Amino acid sequence: MTTTVAVIDASAIASATSASKAAGLRLSVLLIGLACAAFAHADDGMSKQGWSLQGFGSAGAAYSNNTDADYVTSALKPEGVGASGRWSTDLDTRLGAQLNFTANNKWSAVLQVVSEQHLDRGYRPAVEWANIKYQVSPDLALRVGRIALPMFLAADYRKVGYAFPWARTPVELYGGIPLTSSDGIDATYRFNRGALKNVTQGFYGRTHQALPEGSGLEAERLAGFTNTTEYGAASVRLSMLSADVSIDVNVLRSFFGRLRQFGPQGAVLADRYDLNHKRVTAVSIGASYDPGRWFVMGELGRKQTHSLLGDTTAFYATAGYRLGNFTPYLTYARVRADSATTEPGLNLAGFPPAAAGAGAVMNGYLNALLKTVRAQRTISLGARWDCMTNIALKLQLDHVTPQDGSQGSFAHLRPGFRSGRSVNVASAVLDFVF
Repeated sequence: MTTTVAVIDASAIASATSASKAAGLRLSVLLIGLACAAFAHADDGMSKQGWSLQGFGSAGAAYSNNTDADYVTSALKPEGVGASGRWSTDLDTRLGAQLNFTANNKWSAVLQVVSEQHLDRGYRPAVEWANIKYQVSPDLALRVGRIALPMFLAADYRKVGYAFPWARTPVELYGGIPLTSSDGIDATYRFNRGALKNVTQGFYGRTHQALPEGSGLEAERLAGFTNTTEYGAASVRLSMLSADVSIDVNVLRSFFGRLRQFGPQGAVLADRYDLNHKRVTAVSIGASYDPGRWFVMGELGRKQTHSLLGDTTAFYATAGYRLGNFTPYLTYARVRADSATTEPGLNLAGFPPAAAGAGAVMNGYLNALLKTVRAQRTISLGARWDCMTNIALKLQLDHVTPQDGSQGSFAHLRPGFRSGRSVNVASAVLDFVF
């Protein structure tokens, strides 16, 4: 979804930047205060009538040594760290709460609300989960409502930084699918064979993401499955999804409309790259082994979009070692473009000079958009310190290199930005649950 970041330029709402940074800093301070004060009362959220309340959050700060572009963790982030400022508290800062209700051994419900920076630079709370569950049998469960999108190993706790080792999930893989929930139904079936545990989940639904200026992202007929197998300290997860995706952005609608005015060749290009009702498919496989003292984990995923968003293959591998409450780790991640990142575009031979000039501009803009198809590698060195019960401090240094002419996970490019030039991003994140 990186195209969205490239198209929705910061200049349209740049006046809100300083206010956003102040809001992010205030939320970071609030989160630290909550982390220090809430844990003595962790049991207060429990009710005697089937209600329970849990909370989680992350207070983060990031620094970049490059001011020619913003390093962003998701296409749904309006800005990052770098061009918008060497320091940012917005990349990883969030606060969440989850309310659970259990009526009996058959019926239960959950509501999860998360506050983090949105594309409008605000921190308004948003409903991440809201569903009702019916336990048909000890092995089979059905749910209806807003459900976590079950892609990748960290699908169920993607927003809960305390639950994973890194400062943030690897952007090369997780940033390729920034949508995290769907509205619909799912079914989960569990079975055990001795030490072998298996969970299979199928789902169907839709999702909508509002974009600035009345634009939006729609994923209809979103269907797929995931299967997780555990044996002792080993776990393997296979996931697949498919969706009918449309991204309605004013500037793109105008661009493809003008492209079609160049006759049949323009119509062919517009149909190839347009973002209207394109079938997107994604598959991933992940594995982890965690015997206690050390751990290794990795995931591989491929995405096909049949559009301007391009096709990519991404993976990461992480290894860590626990020394008491201190856990150093090392991660290597990479994403490559499997589709064209350049396009000859319109053949302008024979066009009048004025039309040829306009067509050349269209070709240049199309190729600029194709540069957003991600190709990048990152080497991350980090450490997690479980400094208190339910609190973890993480420090992470990312050495990020966009490749093959791609802008990778960078946005708001300035003239000095060069693909192939490495950028260092340092992050400190305080994660907590209560």
